[in-house]
Amino acid sequence: MQAEGKLGWRFPRTFWYANGAELCERAAYYGMFITLVRYLNADVGFTDTETGLITALFAGGLYFLPTFMGIMADKIGFKQALMIAFAVLTGGYALLGAYQLKWTAVTALGLIMCGGAIIKPVISGTAAKCSTDENRARAMSIFYMVVNIGSFSGKGLAGVLNERLGMDVINFYAAAMCFLALVLVTLFYRNVDTEGTGKTVSQALRGLWTVMRNFRFLGLIVIIAGFWLIQGQLYGAMPTYIERVLGKGYKPEWLANINPLTVVILVVPITHVIRRFKPQSAIGIGMFIIPFTALVIALGTLLEKHTGNSVDLGLFSIHPIVLCMIVGIALQGLAECFLSPKFLEFASKQAPKGEVGLYLGYQHLTTFFAWLAGFIAAGLLLNRYCPDPRKLDPPTRHEWRLATDPQYRFTLDPADTDALRPTAVVPPALCDVLTSRGLDVAADAAIRELKARDWWRKDPERSWVIESPVRTMARSDLPRELHNELKDGEAVSDTLWTGIVAGDEPLPPHSYLRRVEQAGNDENWLIVVRQARIDESKLETDADAQKDGRDRARRDTVVLAMGPPTGKPSPLPVEYAHADRIWYAFAIIGFGAFGAMLVYIFVTNTLDRKSAGQGTPPV
Repeated sequence: MQAEGKLGWRFPRTFWYANGAELCERAAYYGMFITLVRYLNADVGFTDTETGLITALFAGGLYFLPTFMGIMADKIGFKQALMIAFAVLTGGYALLGAYQLKWTAVTALGLIMCGGAIIKPVISGTAAKCSTDENRARAMSIFYMVVNIGSFSGKGLAGVLNERLGMDVINFYAAAMCFLALVLVTLFYRNVDTEGTGKTVSQALRGLWTVMRNFRFLGLIVIIAGFWLIQGQLYGAMPTYIERVLGKGYKPEWLANINPLTVVILVVPITHVIRRFKPQSAIGIGMFIIPFTALVIALGTLLEKHTGNSVDLGLFSIHPIVLCMIVGIALQGLAECFLSPKFLEFASKQAPKGEVGLYLGYQHLTTFFAWLAGFIAAGLLLNRYCPDPRKLDPPTRHEWRLATDPQYRFTLDPADTDALRPTAVVPPALCDVLTSRGLDVAADAAIRELKARDWWRKDPERSWVIESPVRTMARSDLPRELHNELKDGEAVSDTLWTGIVAGDEPLPPHSYLRRVEQAGNDENWLIVVRQARIDESKLETDADAQKDGRDRARRDTVVLAMGPPTGKPSPLPVEYAHADRIWYAFAIIGFGAFGAMLVYIFVTNTLDRKSAGQGTPPV
């Protein structure tokens, strides 16, 4: 421990190991959480309403249980508690990714919820125990920075993994990060002194009951929950809304990162500006801004009607819905900068004399109420105004795909899928279908089945690619300096193309390398152009198919062309005509919370003045 009274940035090694473990855990959690709603819906097979309820209980529990899990950690020791937590988290994340079954998903989320609830009080408690009164603010600032780095990196990596490998792989990544944290804690973390800090479960329950009976404090908690209810839609409604209205490729994981980025940039200068503001004034500004964040997002569809699907910003163009989403999320970060620094100060003043610590210990109930209500609301609103495309009838689903995927051409008739088999050339029957639907297949094109991503499952989704050969070559025929340019499955580099082609023949678009043969010390390579991809997409889970006595899940087989889009994007089906009402609903909730906050301040100030005049303490 640092010498008493000395201010600095030096902390015991355990402090840094704890923060390293926290970084791993936060990267794992936010990477999983940003895709959780879509994963439970698209891969596991829960409906929007069921997904909303499950994520509400999961997210709410994470903010309700830490007090009780902290009691257990005090009893057995922080190191033992962390080892249990990271072991449980590793198993929970791995289970969530390994099986797309409803009961395993719920079990896995229960494990993750319990493990995460242990982490919260123990890591922050370690930071407090490894610092002095003089440098505790610095210790907590490091802790807060680590949390935001984990949040930003976890969501960013989740976007890459989702695009390239699928959402289930994100859970394996999260399991690996928690296992790394488990190793770190087991080998290097040393227990800190927690003597005299423990409570009993009965004491915690009595404290909770004391807080819940104070309607003044409970009213504040519920009102502020309106703020976090909207902020929580970064994980609740936004990712699913983006993918259903615009299609894949817009990376909602990176859009969500705008919020912590805004906070990191603005929280220090804004906190300095409002340092002399009354807490209720700063909170009022944040509560005033938050409904406009949802309102700006809702206006994206209105802007699209005037600008089309692209807004020219000079250096680049952007979809109007994405533009409004970016502005709205940035405003959320701005609102958070006003509210968060002052909320604890204001909440502490609502507690009776001598019970400030007790009340601040339960201030996280704001997030419990917010996410419990917010995720349920998100599920209901998505189901009503932005439905799951898999639940649409085939013609409407075709219409939705035309509107959200510029490479989509059509859905194969089930009878035509019989022609999808490994072969050297595109079967004539399949070629006729593709040609009749406007896809010009080269005469020498071949069809090749890709390795199924979920090949270990009984009924994997399959994919095929139609390739047109451009040039065959042997490694031995190439100059030695070009050998490093031969990378299987990667795009043909300009250096390689220039080295093997004489003249000004342009490099064909969508061309890449494929190693086709190895004979002795030599290799044969093929440059091919991807003309189209044929993908199966499941309309139900394997478990649901098996319940109906079928070995194969219901699915669509869609054809995606690699060339430029044909014409303007089609409009969304009428089922999505009022998708913006989701955000108008949240804006109404936000304005209601702001109005309730004004009433709350007026009533409490009035009661305080009366109490002061009568010489009695405020209720």
